Amino acid sequence: MNVNITFRHMEHTPALDEMIREKSEKFNKWLGPQSNVHWTCWTEGINHCSEVSIHSGHQEFFAKAQADDLYKTFDLVVHKIQNQLK
Repeated sequence: MNVNITFRHMEHTPALDEMIREKSEKFNKWLGPQSNVHWTCWTEGINHCSEVSIHSGHQEFFAKAQADDLYKTFDLVVHKIQNQLK
């Protein structure tokens, strides 16, 4: 699985990078190792936002979330992708 991470107007820390890669492992389990995953994280005022775009074979998935904590957005995005796979 290929994981790309982009941060806009915020600091890119190793802890955030590790958490995103850990969350992305769920996509690998659901979609297989040939998936391309692109995460984008940013802030809007006091809110944190993240979105993920996944390309796996001929399938494409997208989810976006906003919360008061960036780590919460990771869980929300993963949950949205899981719902798309049902």
